[in-house]
Amino acid sequence: MTPPPDRPRKPEWLRVRLPGGEAQARFAEVRERFHARDLHTVCEEARCPNIFECWGQGTATIMILGETCTRGCKFCSVKSGNPGGYVDPREPEKTALSLKEMGLGYVVMTMVDRDDLLDGGARHIVRTIERIRHHCPDLRVETLLGDFQGVRRDVETVVREGAPDVYAHNVEVVPRLQKTIRDPRCSWERSIDVLKWAKAAGSPVTKSSLMLGLGETRDEVLDAMCGLRAADVDVLTIGQYLQPNARLAPVVRYVPPDEFAELKERALELGFAFVASGPLVRSSYRAAEAFLSGVLDARDGERSTGGPAGVDRYGRKEPASVVS
Repeated sequence: MTPPPDRPRKPEWLRVRLPGGEAQARFAEVRERFHARDLHTVCEEARCPNIFECWGQGTATIMILGETCTRGCKFCSVKSGNPGGYVDPREPEKTALSLKEMGLGYVVMTMVDRDDLLDGGARHIVRTIERIRHHCPDLRVETLLGDFQGVRRDVETVVREGAPDVYAHNVEVVPRLQKTIRDPRCSWERSIDVLKWAKAAGSPVTKSSLMLGLGETRDEVLDAMCGLRAADVDVLTIGQYLQPNARLAPVVRYVPPDEFAELKERALELGFAFVASGPLVRSSYRAAEAFLSGVLDARDGERSTGGPAGVDRYGRKEPASVVS
């Protein structure tokens, strides 16, 4: 189908190729495993373009607290509505058992926003992490969570009681586009606060993500990156927004790979420990997860032996921004 005259045509570098052979079989196996336990993944719900690659290699991003989000962002295809306070009490155990079967070393656990719950789902998240730790004690857990309606106590509950290895929360877009692209209940300021609260509560690593191609300018992206570093965010992913369906915000521009590469260099100069930047990069991205696994392993080793003097756990010469 030819795009409307005012819409840009999807470039070749965004073409997603289906897997074959062993990867295709692995994709089907992962899908069947999650469907059998009535579990949800953001890979399917958000129609991630990397789903075939990731599932073909046996990795996935788990989505807990159901499949219905109480927010209605203009970039997200996850079903929006009011779950009426319902939470599946079996979900923490089912999630943990599925992950045990997959034999992963690193998992990203995300959520739908649950404004219908008094604590935004914080206790349920903690219980899920506890069951994962029970069944998979060596599994690294990254949580990619919502803003809990700006309730600091709920953020601190997850960090202090669940103790995820990485605490991620996405600002999604530059400040100017917050009100038009995210749900009206979201804001740049609240998201920055969440990231600050997570770090202050003791999260060893914080992480966020930006989508490009929605009308932002280069200067706005640079300013947003500066704002994230000012909030002590350690890891940043930057990717191209792709319109999931006709109801959601259209793509304004397809950002070429060389611009993503230049933004990565600028972000590293600002002091981010790791930056994944490219057209198909998403907030849950295997390159970032591999880097973080190495960082966390090194951190645990340094706690018992004493780390090298003069550098932080990321190899930076300046003092670490990460709480030990």
